[in-house]
Amino acid sequence: MQESFWQERWARDQIGFHQAQVTPYLRRHWPTLQLPAGSQVLVPLCGKTLDMRWLAERGHAVLGVELVEKAVQAFFAENGLEPQISQHGAFTCYRADNIELYCGDFFALGAADVARCVAFYDRAALIALPEALRRRYREHLQAILPVTCQGLVITLEYDQTQMDGPPFSVSRAEMEQGFSSWQLEELQREDVLEGNWKFVRHSLTALDEVTYHLRRG
Repeated sequence: MQESFWQERWARDQIGFHQAQVTPYLRRHWPTLQLPAGSQVLVPLCGKTLDMRWLAERGHAVLGVELVEKAVQAFFAENGLEPQISQHGAFTCYRADNIELYCGDFFALGAADVARCVAFYDRAALIALPEALRRRYREHLQAILPVTCQGLVITLEYDQTQMDGPPFSVSRAEMEQGFSSWQLEELQREDVLEGNWKFVRHSLTALDEVTYHLRRG
């Protein structure tokens, strides 16, 4: 999946993955992490998700990483924020209040960039990537994050033979294998097929959203 795929999706406003409200699973399960006030949180492949604003309002320093500059600019504009713009290595950095978004290639992110992150939040990164890129994403994420880091990850599970992605299906077995050095706790599994027309029209027989808490083991 090339960079041009996502640039084109945003250029055409084909962003059905963007939610117009804060993710309910984030509201419900974020307290499980028990993070101290002021903790920095990494949000990979963040788009313009409102979840970042929600995290910031709870006192976190948010570090988002997004490839598409249109998405970054839209986040600040739609939230009434005027960012300061600077260059940070390979990234264009947009910063306002306690929210900092790096615009550029996630794989250019280094350990020094995320050294203060005590947690990461992934709602739409893993499921946006095909299998080979998911593996590369997981490996890079784990390589750069501090050893004391923990995470909240939300995935989708469905029969991949019934529909191609994105979003892609990520099974519990893949999570366990891909994060084998972490403690993996399934916090919630929700059947979301009914009324979800985007998936019903593909004749899916089942669709689960699954929320995990990850801690280094």
